[in-house]
Amino acid sequence: MDFKDYYKILGVEPTADDKEIKSAYRKLARKYHPDVSKEKDAEAKFKDASEAYEALKSADKRAEYDELRKYGQHGQPFQGPPGWQSRGGFGGGQDAGDFSDFFSSIFGSRGDAFGGGQRRPTGRKGQDVEMHLTVSLEETLSTESKQISFQVPQYDASGRHVSNTTKSLNVKIPAGVADGERIRLKAQGAPGIGGGANGDLYLIIKFAPHPKFEVDGENLIINLPLAPWELALGTEVAVPTLTGKINLKVPAGSQNGQRMRAKGHGLLNKAGQRGYLFIQLKVVMPAAGNDDVKALWQELAQKAAFNPREQF
Repeated sequence: MDFKDYYKILGVEPTADDKEIKSAYRKLARKYHPDVSKEKDAEAKFKDASEAYEALKSADKRAEYDELRKYGQHGQPFQGPPGWQSRGGFGGGQDAGDFSDFFSSIFGSRGDAFGGGQRRPTGRKGQDVEMHLTVSLEETLSTESKQISFQVPQYDASGRHVSNTTKSLNVKIPAGVADGERIRLKAQGAPGIGGGANGDLYLIIKFAPHPKFEVDGENLIINLPLAPWELALGTEVAVPTLTGKINLKVPAGSQNGQRMRAKGHGLLNKAGQRGYLFIQLKVVMPAAGNDDVKALWQELAQKAAFNPREQF
């Protein structure tokens, strides 16, 4: 038994509303109706469109199909998720021969016995919920909980969506979380239908841009502005980190763009250790200044006798 992607058959997205689904079906029905169409395989395509519309036009059937759709690919053999069993019959006013075995395996007589004397579980798992959670770099180091709020769909006993409710949770950001990581919170999604388990909540972590630091895996990068003479003569500077400041000694003769590193001042990794903070030295030229300052620059140029383009 091959899986059928009813959305693909109708040419609509899985997010399509009832109006879009109905419009797509009518368009295909006019195109492939056996009485008027001269298209190749018109009758088969007409039946496919009718079957797809029958599955998607009601909220309860569509919800049931959407749950199974996660486990199948169009035109490929369909096994179903663990614990799922084919209904093996069909109810709802149509003859079993009108539609495919795949359709009747899903929408058989509700509550009827299956082949082998087994019965299909009546409960259905609630819908999973997904939300993007923006966190600061400082929050990735914190052990404090963060309160989040999100919308959870509510369904009636037949699986029809009736409303959304706002749910709030206190969550702890896992140590070593990465930008873009998807975190599962079990049973925090939509309530199950007919006694089924709750759906899950999935948090997609997004690091908020930081005014000072760039992220490179578990490491951080910061630009340290320095005057030309600080690079030439050396200096000691207080450098910001996520948890305070550290004193950095810049050796005399350092170069613009040179990197220094501070161990243990980056982000947490999965092992609970922190990466490096890379400090990139960045020369900042002073304003042109007055005649006295210009004279000093000229004197330096003469005495240094330095040609930066000697190997250019």
